[in-house]
Amino acid sequence: MKNIAVIGAGTMGNGIAHTFAQFNYQVHLIDIAQENLDRGMATITKNLDRMVAKEKISEQDKDQTLANITTFTDLKEGVQQVDLVVEAATENEDLKLKIFKQLDEFCAKETILASNTSSISITKIASVTARPEKVIGMHFMNPVPIMKLVEIIKGYSTSQEVTQQIMDLSVALKKTPTEVNDYPGFVANRILMPMLNEAIETLYNQVGGVKEIDTVMKLGMAHPMGPLQLADFIGLDVCLSILEVMYEGFKNPKYAPCPLLVNMVQAGKLGVKSGEGFYDYSESKKAEVVAAQFK
Repeated sequence: MKNIAVIGAGTMGNGIAHTFAQFNYQVHLIDIAQENLDRGMATITKNLDRMVAKEKISEQDKDQTLANITTFTDLKEGVQQVDLVVEAATENEDLKLKIFKQLDEFCAKETILASNTSSISITKIASVTARPEKVIGMHFMNPVPIMKLVEIIKGYSTSQEVTQQIMDLSVALKKTPTEVNDYPGFVANRILMPMLNEAIETLYNQVGGVKEIDTVMKLGMAHPMGPLQLADFIGLDVCLSILEVMYEGFKNPKYAPCPLLVNMVQAGKLGVKSGEGFYDYSESKKAEVVAAQFK
């Protein structure tokens, strides 16, 4: 397995492409918009420059990593002659189903199709293809080049052979693959998202302020990042989407998104990506200044 296609040049997609390319895989990075590809490549270059400055890699390593990535705006062209496709598009079920239908048509029959989805059923994604045994979840964590965990999600029909191939591939990337079963939210987000939602509820009910809630969890529970800061970092729209998938999947009110979260997403306050969430990021990407609404 040497040729990898990554669909989506956003935060997760460019991180996945960076990681594969750094380990000398040939990567096709695909996005419908050239400006997204340009932005994604600029992010990869910036992150590699940071690694060079910290003497984790050489300038030659950086150049080779970038040379291993080819960009495409045409999906059919981009997935030709690849061994694995990793889809990292927006966390939207309809979009993912559409992409996997196209992948099944465009890719060679032996190509493995993986999704970086953080919550959507792999079994459902696989159902729109004629190769459900070759469809699997490969959920990387952000930032991808740094975080070690990869959740490997078997769909109902995913073969053990494909599962083992993806487990071995993850190890080759110096990641720690962990196999989980296909239920809404899998393991990571089934545990994480209710916690973040409860932190938002705690703010919504005025039990504590933004910094107070984050401080309690950082100092009292040894979390490296407070839950509200983490929600901003993930993206409040992404948090809402995952909670909605879990709520729909389990029909359990404990997964119902907090009204404050819903309102913030509707208002375009998405966290770091929009410049404001629970914190104001207009001056710094660090969560130092609480957003005016919560002061």
